[in-house]
Amino acid sequence: MIKLSKTLMLLALLSVVTTSAQAAKRTTRTKVVAPTIVTPLYDTVRVVIYDTIRVEPKAAPRIDTLRTTHTPAEIDSLADVWQTMMAAQGERHFFGDFSAPTTGEEAMAVDSLYRKRLQDMVSPVHLPYNYIVRKYIDQYLGGRWSPLSRVLSLSKYYFPIIEQELIAAGLPIELRFLPIIESNLSALATSRAGAVGLWQFIPSTGKNLGLEINSLVDERCDVMLSTRAACRFLRDLYNIYDDWTLALAAYNCGPGNVSKAIARAGADCKTFWDIYDYLPSETRGYVPKFIAAAYAYTYHNLHNVTPEPTPECIATDTVTINRTMHLGQVASTLNIPIETLRHLNPQYKIDIVPAARKPYALRLPTRYLSEFIEQQDSIYAKDSTYLKEYMNPANLEKKRAEGVGYTYTVRSGDNLGLIAKRNRTTVKAIMQWNRLRSTVIRPGQKLRINKPKPRA
Repeated sequence: MIKLSKTLMLLALLSVVTTSAQAAKRTTRTKVVAPTIVTPLYDTVRVVIYDTIRVEPKAAPRIDTLRTTHTPAEIDSLADVWQTMMAAQGERHFFGDFSAPTTGEEAMAVDSLYRKRLQDMVSPVHLPYNYIVRKYIDQYLGGRWSPLSRVLSLSKYYFPIIEQELIAAGLPIELRFLPIIESNLSALATSRAGAVGLWQFIPSTGKNLGLEINSLVDERCDVMLSTRAACRFLRDLYNIYDDWTLALAAYNCGPGNVSKAIARAGADCKTFWDIYDYLPSETRGYVPKFIAAAYAYTYHNLHNVTPEPTPECIATDTVTINRTMHLGQVASTLNIPIETLRHLNPQYKIDIVPAARKPYALRLPTRYLSEFIEQQDSIYAKDSTYLKEYMNPANLEKKRAEGVGYTYTVRSGDNLGLIAKRNRTTVKAIMQWNRLRSTVIRPGQKLRINKPKPRA
């Protein structure tokens, strides 16, 4: 029995040794022939994946197939949606950094809080804080007639265009706040001195910067062309003073006044604040107001300021017009409200694009671009109908007089007396311009004001 047990144990031991030897041999072989084993495994995985895709080919359609499934009009519509979404995404990205208080802000005094937040807005344009800046911040955030909510809404349309031109010119992006203090982002804003447009150029300055100003066209109201002109002007001013606060002051009162202020204050003065006491009174508030506008726009979420409804058209592009045309030709053919065309093209004073000797740009909502191209012959064919009225000089003069004005949207709390006071006119005149039978108006109602738009 003992002998049998020893025999079984010996056999078991031999079996283990043999198995170990075979395993060692396999290991050795595996190392030598490893490449020949990996290849079949890789092929197997590849075949499995390929078969899976082949079974459901619609799960991964080809890109070139997608392109051919949409008409030009559908592509325009998709581009419109995409452009609007990208603009909203850019806004969220910017405001996301400034929409929540940072650690310790809750315990700060207001002055310390404003100072810290302005310091957090790192910029080539110096944004200091003092009691003068605070006065304007309070006006933007709490003033009864603060334009901030309206500015936030209009910025969705204007800022992408303005920013594109500033970046192309190599200028600080913060200069986009300048049209806020100049015109509250109104392309038709007109000052008592005759300055017009987003950037408020007087006629001589506008013409010196290459903008066309005549009976039919005022390119000071064209957002793209006026912004390019402003970029040239601001770059020249910065090259003179090598300081953005001085360049901004010179933009407001002219280089001559700034140079005289520097001479009176002393040659060592390098910034706006060094020559503050020697500047014209209006210019003393100009740079502080710029800083306040930058703060109020950037941190409006932390002060519970909400924008007005988003403008109807954010995604826009231009087409080239090569012959004289009336905006009504486009509006009637493409079924676009003519007010929309006027809003996008405020440079055309009486709705006429005078492209007889040179081409002009017409800005359209992106979703109508391909339709305009397809219907171009039909649009131009209507010129005899729409331009007939304007071939008579008397009609032109009448239309030009009517063209001085803008459309006002009634807001909550408005009444005709208040609107008349803001526009330096009378209730009777507003009623006549709009054929009103009573003084009752409602929020959202459109009123024609046949006077230049006042600066807020």
